[in-house]
Amino acid sequence: MKQGEIHRPNAREASGEFFQRDRRIHPPAYTPNYKTSVGRSPRYALLSLQNSLSEVTGPTFGHSDLGPLDNDLILNYAQDGEPVGERIIVHGRVLDETGRGVPGTLVEFWQANAGGRYRHKKDMYLAPIDPNFGGCGRTLTDENGYYYFRTVKPGAYPWRNWVNNWRPAHIHFSVFGPGFVQRLITQMYFEGDPLIPHCPILASIPDAEALEGLIAPLDLNAAVPLDSLAYKFDIVLRGRRSTLFENRLEGN
Repeated sequence: MKQGEIHRPNAREASGEFFQRDRRIHPPAYTPNYKTSVGRSPRYALLSLQNSLSEVTGPTFGHSDLGPLDNDLILNYAQDGEPVGERIIVHGRVLDETGRGVPGTLVEFWQANAGGRYRHKKDMYLAPIDPNFGGCGRTLTDENGYYYFRTVKPGAYPWRNWVNNWRPAHIHFSVFGPGFVQRLITQMYFEGDPLIPHCPILASIPDAEALEGLIAPLDLNAAVPLDSLAYKFDIVLRGRRSTLFENRLEGN
């Protein structure tokens, strides 16, 4: 959907209970140019397992579980100042396959700092750790499925795939369903990033429209003048327009 567009389901969408996935848009698990997939890809067909009653009945998440700064990565780890980097707002909606918002969804996000380094003991990139940036947060969608958070734009960083591969700037997202084990994980990229066409991970996505769904466009209407730019990222949970989720490459 375009910015500001209201989705009005047609008769087929309104009456349908299930929308068949188009599995052709999902990247193959075995993609040799993405070297890590060689060891991680399954050798046998995946099995579809039904959730048990204990998995779909809890634990649940509520507003009382979130702190007032959980969706403000500029302030939620600040020690003696604010983090270095370009201040941005990321916002959007969690949607079902008919374009309806999904309320009360727990959305988590984590990222590298402006220099491209994660606050993680195994990240040995030479960029410095920002003492005022933790790089993670979470929020709940409102009654319309809307979410937002403040942060600084993450930097690109090198990774050991081939000799000179760099990951484009990106933010990781985790979306929880009504059960604790119902979790989908994806990544958001930024419009206009010149590293996107050179990323072996993104090159594994065979469908151009599916790749486009991972790229957040600049949204000047949501920007704060003289403060923060904004990017819009909608997450579609199911159906043919589903966002690609890295832990459900076969479709969700």
